[in-house]
Amino acid sequence: MKKLNKLFLFLLALPSLVFAQELKLDNPIPMDPTVKTGKLKNGLTYYIKKNAKPENKVDLRLVINAGSILENDDQQGLAHFMEHMCFNGTKNFPKNELVDYLQSIGVKFGQHLNAYTSFDETVYFLPIPSNDPEKLEKGFQIIEDWAFNTTLTPEEIDKERGVVLEEYRIGLGADKRMMGRFMPKMMYNSHYAKRLPIGQKEILENFTYDKVVSFYKDWYRPNLMSVIVVGDIDEAEMEKKIIAHFSKYKNPKNERPRTKFDVPNHKETFVAIESDPEAAFTQVQLLYKDYDEPKVVKTIGDMKEELTIGLFATMLNNRLEEKRNSPNPPFTYGYSYYGGTYAKTKKAFQSFAMVPQDKQLDALKILVEENERVKTFGFTKGELERAKTEFLAQIEQQYNERDKTESENYVWEYQGNFLQNDPIPGIEWTFTTMQKLLPSITLEETNKLINGYIKEDNRVVILTGPEKEGMVKPTEQEVLNSIKVDKSSITAYVDEAVAESLLRNPVKKGSVAKKETNDKIGTTTLTLSNGAKVTYKKTDFKNDEILFEALSFGGSNLIGNEEFEKVQWAMGGLTEAGFSGMKLNDINKFMTGKIARVNPYVGGTQEGFRGSTTPKDLEYLFQMVYAYFTDLNMDNEAFESYKIKQNGFMANMKAMPTMHFQNELYTYLNQDNPRFKGILPDDAAWEKTDYELAYKKFKERFANAADFHFYFVGNIDEQKLEEFANLYLASLPSNGTAEKAVDLGYRMKKGDLKKVVKKGKDPKSTVNIMFYGDCTYDAKEALALRAAGEVLTIKLIEELRENESGVYGASARGSMNKVPYGSYNFTINFPCGPENAEALTQSALRELNKIIENGPEEKDINKFKEAEKLDYKEKIKQNNYWMSYLTRSFTYGVSADEILSVEQKIDAVTAKDIQAVAKKYLSKDKVVAMLMPEE
Repeated sequence: MKKLNKLFLFLLALPSLVFAQELKLDNPIPMDPTVKTGKLKNGLTYYIKKNAKPENKVDLRLVINAGSILENDDQQGLAHFMEHMCFNGTKNFPKNELVDYLQSIGVKFGQHLNAYTSFDETVYFLPIPSNDPEKLEKGFQIIEDWAFNTTLTPEEIDKERGVVLEEYRIGLGADKRMMGRFMPKMMYNSHYAKRLPIGQKEILENFTYDKVVSFYKDWYRPNLMSVIVVGDIDEAEMEKKIIAHFSKYKNPKNERPRTKFDVPNHKETFVAIESDPEAAFTQVQLLYKDYDEPKVVKTIGDMKEELTIGLFATMLNNRLEEKRNSPNPPFTYGYSYYGGTYAKTKKAFQSFAMVPQDKQLDALKILVEENERVKTFGFTKGELERAKTEFLAQIEQQYNERDKTESENYVWEYQGNFLQNDPIPGIEWTFTTMQKLLPSITLEETNKLINGYIKEDNRVVILTGPEKEGMVKPTEQEVLNSIKVDKSSITAYVDEAVAESLLRNPVKKGSVAKKETNDKIGTTTLTLSNGAKVTYKKTDFKNDEILFEALSFGGSNLIGNEEFEKVQWAMGGLTEAGFSGMKLNDINKFMTGKIARVNPYVGGTQEGFRGSTTPKDLEYLFQMVYAYFTDLNMDNEAFESYKIKQNGFMANMKAMPTMHFQNELYTYLNQDNPRFKGILPDDAAWEKTDYELAYKKFKERFANAADFHFYFVGNIDEQKLEEFANLYLASLPSNGTAEKAVDLGYRMKKGDLKKVVKKGKDPKSTVNIMFYGDCTYDAKEALALRAAGEVLTIKLIEELRENESGVYGASARGSMNKVPYGSYNFTINFPCGPENAEALTQSALRELNKIIENGPEEKDINKFKEAEKLDYKEKIKQNNYWMSYLTRSFTYGVSADEILSVEQKIDAVTAKDIQAVAKKYLSKDKVVAMLMPEE
């Protein structure tokens, strides 16, 4: 690896003239030859690509180059309303038949079938099976209907008003109030400040039917549309379908021009200082807006400019990350970038930070100073080389996955090409070209970018945060003073030397004591000389991905109550100290260009690791695991830094009505649990935190490797993995003992209970209905309870949303657990208007009672089964799905072979099974919890 790095750095140092012979910067960026593009006579643009990942599936997308920015004053919110109406009656699918049909073939509403509206576009997603000609034809009928044949009946429009108003209600809160005040300054004198997609409540309540009809006729037209088809398909057949379904439609005779809206420039520096009693986070944002419209990337020279901009942002953000990891961090996190604003026509150099509530001005000053440091001294050669290494590692990973790329990724690319003229040259060309362009980018080119970014006009500073007694807001003058830099105080950035290794101590190699294989599921299990176990599964789902998890029973349940109170909030900050004597910044520098991550954790009943890497960087993952086990640093400064960041992030979260609701509810339900002290730490909790004790407990939890089972799934070189397991895992300390998951005996309050929490000024509520308790775990019942949740969700959407227009969304979820004790949990959740909370709660319980008394309808069970089987066929070829079953086998003590019988078990679920678990578990005690606004 060291030799490869030296070779790469040598290549970077070569003069750019070497590459000038191969690349002409004024040459256009080519179009990916593997995507078929075309334009019908009526102006509709289409993209078609054959891609077999996932198999037997196609992603259809309808993109409309029109959004809320094009609404008339009396249409505010109707671009989004129109999006809703496409699901409420079309020529071929009257009323709610569209959703009903798609559910019947396994397409879930909201999860698979979806849409969104923004300022400048409206986009519809439709993933469907591609191996059934009838379903494929229906898919094209649906997107044709969305484009041109939505019925827009007065009855359905009036029913949908309630649903859209509920979505509007969900968006109310501190962020929206503050945004409403700072948007006129951020988007100064621009139409964008007046056209938030959700629209105006009064208009949504009162618009006449012709207003939404006219929006549909004006803007849903062929020359503003794109149809994108990517999946396991025949390209020629798809092109015929596009022609057949879309060629006959014409544009309006007197079509309205598709206007672009500018954001006017301004000489002033606008300052917005906004606060709200319910604001959860304290933030700082600094924008230097461009004078002109963004340049369209067309040539290789343009691509080089984009790469230079990306390298600049990477280097600056690496510096900000070092600040974040410093002993007295100025922000919880901070970053800068050059990119788009809300408006298509305006880009800006932007800096952002989330900060502790009393450090807004300090953080703003740091952001400005770091910009000035770059302007005065530039970046260093080492920083640029690391940024280039990082870029190459990322593009190489994409290139390695080129034959395993998911269809959805291509769909987003083609959407960007249609809407913004983003180039789509394909990964092969991009990878080859980046390898040639990156070495030619100089420090001079990256350093000079800052001169075009920083200016004293067209500048906006936005501060947002909580409003509470005793807190003094900064003044506008103080903000303006903070962005003035004393250049004489700015010194050059010092680039510390990069470490040579992740480990500082010698490793004593172990051995494999036993090797077993499971031919059914293709796994190999090694028992190592220290008693640790390793199970791996080699797959071909991804070329450049290996997932990793390690599990051991024990967790924080083995820590006594008194000590637990001292360590529960500290455990998450132990890794901030780094390992092997290296600080976090040292580790980050060393890992530049290497793709490997490992996160240790201590949960309630288990401790372990989660991580991922590439085949090339697998050894680094093993080294990290070894270091966390044997050589975790203890650093009080690093822990204090962690506390400052966590406090900055969490200090005001309870001000959010939803978070306050959750805290009050679970404090009430856990009143007999001495270990429960709320869902978020307060100042008193941090005062009790004992870092040294947490460090000691962490070391205890990771002192015995014999108690761990390590799992790997992905494109594994088996010989290398076994070699690394011998070296880095078999050498870990162990005592040969095994712990078990401990049930401490604490349970949430039981009974037929109601808890109402009043918080928040907005007229919105949340309803949680909960059923839970102890049970004997049964796999068949667990599946039936999950099915009950999915079936009830279908009925809740039909009744509470479509029939009563009382909610935007509603869901039910059922599950069972086996560890540390057998238990069941079933929840019903929905947001709604306070005036409707009681009635909708009764409606939801009535739908549940129908299942308890009569069992579910067969059509709804079939919808559940189709969706589950469709998901399974896709997931069974994903590494994370296999990992979940392997780790589940450890936790539940069952065979991982169960992954092969999932479809059969889904097919075996009956109405009687679902009715039986509903009667057994959901007709007993329940908790009805409501969040209501303050009076």
